[in-house]
Amino acid sequence: MAHAKLVLIAAAAVLILCQIPRFANAQLRQNYYANICPNGCDASVIVASTGNSTAEKDHPDNISLAGDGFDTVIKAKAAIDAVAQCRNRVSCADILAIAARDVIALVSSFVTLDVRAISFTVFCLSNSWACYNQAGGPSYAVELGRMDGLRSTAASVTGKLPQPGFNLNQLTSLFAANGLSQSDMIALSAAHTLGFSHCGSFASRIYDFSPQNPVDPTLNRAYAAQLQAMCPIDVDPRVAVNMDPVTPRAFDNQYYKNLQQGMGLFTSDQVLFTDARSRPVVDSWAQSAAAFDRAFVAAITKLGRVGVKTGANGNIRRECALFN
Repeated sequence: MAHAKLVLIAAAAVLILCQIPRFANAQLRQNYYANICPNGCDASVIVASTGNSTAEKDHPDNISLAGDGFDTVIKAKAAIDAVAQCRNRVSCADILAIAARDVIALVSSFVTLDVRAISFTVFCLSNSWACYNQAGGPSYAVELGRMDGLRSTAASVTGKLPQPGFNLNQLTSLFAANGLSQSDMIALSAAHTLGFSHCGSFASRIYDFSPQNPVDPTLNRAYAAQLQAMCPIDVDPRVAVNMDPVTPRAFDNQYYKNLQQGMGLFTSDQVLFTDARSRPVVDSWAQSAAAFDRAFVAAITKLGRVGVKTGANGNIRRECALFN
């Protein structure tokens, strides 16, 4: 039975990985963290809204979560439960945690074709892609045994997710509320080495930063001009740009090198370098990919322990998007 479970989980991972061009960003930039906050690592972010209740994933802060990512977790769950010995033995929360790990480990295995938008992971205006094998970021053992959560409300999301304009104190405080250190926060912020952002999330940095400086002075001038070209004032709201302008297809430490060059997309990214308290960590991980990998694995493992449901506090959903 144990062997059958492992085989089915591996098969489910294949389903997940075949969806990564939209799924990767959702997992790394928001889905995994959004799943953990506010209610813990319990797959509450996958639950669909009903006529009587608006679920977490429909909160405005989660608007960029890719539907294909949710669909793939649902398919993975169905693949596992299709085997009688495995039915109702693997939670959606554990599948989501495994998917996050596999995205990190294999995400640079993908290339896009016929791209008409800027983003790697959710090509908002694209219509085709293909994948091939390469190496990705660090892999790690996923701690399993989570139960799925019993509630999911949009109201519970407010104030629980990091915002693009956060300063270091706000970021540190938000992560500390979940038992994560400032170093953990800096490591997990490197999830922005992948994924996309809609132009509106950073428009104030390139057009309306302050009366004296329309462009954020901490932003690299050439990069600011590039962003303005990709995101003109009257831009189509569906347009998105890569979070990492240098290596958008690789999970690596380029994120920190970008910060050193004033190329953090959000204020909450760039502040990790401009604030003297966090700059030494940025400099260290920009220099050593191995040190960053170790720190990221430690941090995401801690993140996966936040708010885990066990016993009567959760169950194993029959369908990930629906409560039993």
